[in-house]
Amino acid sequence: MNARIERLSTLIMAGGRGARLEPLTRDRAKPSVPFGGTYRIIDFTLSNCINSGIRRIHVLTQYKFDSLAHHLKMGWNIFHSEQGGYIDVIPAQQRLGQQWYRGTADAVYQNFYTLRREDPDFVLILAGDHVYKMDYSRMLQFHIETRSDVTVGVVDMPADQSIHFGVLETGPDGRILGFEEKPRRPKTIPGASDKIRASMGIYLFNAGVLYGELLPEALERGRNDFGKHVLPRLLKRRKVLCYPFEDENRGEEPYWRDIGTLDAFYAANMDLVSVSPRFNLYDRRWPVRTYQPQLPPVRTVMAHDVEGSTPGEVLDSILSGGCVVRGGRVVRSVLSPGVQVEARAVVEGSVLMDGVEVGRSARIRKAIIDKEVKIPAGAHIGYNLEQDRRSFMVTDSGVVVIPRGETLEPGWPEALRYRTVRGGEVLKRSLAR
Repeated sequence: MNARIERLSTLIMAGGRGARLEPLTRDRAKPSVPFGGTYRIIDFTLSNCINSGIRRIHVLTQYKFDSLAHHLKMGWNIFHSEQGGYIDVIPAQQRLGQQWYRGTADAVYQNFYTLRREDPDFVLILAGDHVYKMDYSRMLQFHIETRSDVTVGVVDMPADQSIHFGVLETGPDGRILGFEEKPRRPKTIPGASDKIRASMGIYLFNAGVLYGELLPEALERGRNDFGKHVLPRLLKRRKVLCYPFEDENRGEEPYWRDIGTLDAFYAANMDLVSVSPRFNLYDRRWPVRTYQPQLPPVRTVMAHDVEGSTPGEVLDSILSGGCVVRGGRVVRSVLSPGVQVEARAVVEGSVLMDGVEVGRSARIRKAIIDKEVKIPAGAHIGYNLEQDRRSFMVTDSGVVVIPRGETLEPGWPEALRYRTVRGGEVLKRSLAR
């Protein structure tokens, strides 16, 4: 099987803007959004590749890729070139014309010169913005043994979620018969009317088939996406099979998450801090790699003041390196590196990214707070959503989202008001206690 893996080239699509994750994607591409304390979203796909034995990996970037490129340079420079392994970052280059990438298929087509140089037998195309554990070598073995031209990774999902996925119709032999993009009335799995077969955005091609389908004449203007355009075109003339998701997470039920919305992002983070975490980050058999800076250990401190002594308390939470809880309370939350929680502050059901500072007696509930935000003493976030909406984004499920770098300074004693300084612009904001 190792010999077959060596004849495989892998392309990871990591150029997506992630508009539904605004404001988290305001300064970064979706795959580089922090997740689970110390990770970036792309780390899960890359870790799957490494754990599957894949050593030739190209990451195709486009939208605001500087943060992603830096992360890959610092955390994923793990191969020696003389051994034939690499993780290569390829930004959009307009190599074949004046257009940037116009879809997943067009992104691959614009990098044909890379594939031709490697001359692989098989090409694996992956999305860089999903959280899951999967052994791609098993998919390759299935692809070879069934003599498939194209194999598509699929996962069973609730039928009421069909508007978020590409939905496949499959026959009893596993052949894909039809494809619909985000249908409101999907075709369900025979014998399971409450389930659909959703595409995972994983495509395994015989290289010759891929080249033939992505010739200039095959890529019509505006028809540049694998799921929407290339896959439906292939069904009538090629053997296209589905490969059911085999979960390496080994939980009670398969775990695969497309965290394309703020609510989905929040829910996936909360999966990590449930009493029995649905996604296991601690399985040394299937490690998840990332870049981790040199930071001191987590510290909890007994705070002493005129009101008495208060212990630092942490329950059902993830705390990353460099975090300090000085007499505050953290419950069911994910704290990224360097977060500071001061005396009598409470952080509950929230995701705090690198360098966030929570002031004395502040209270935060059900929030996502991006990097380097300073929450002033006494502030209340997530307790009055109508007031929160005047200053911040609040999702459909009531998650308050504060963008990166916001500096909130208390102003007036009669109400909790803030002067928010961002990019030289001063904005006055008001929130009730």
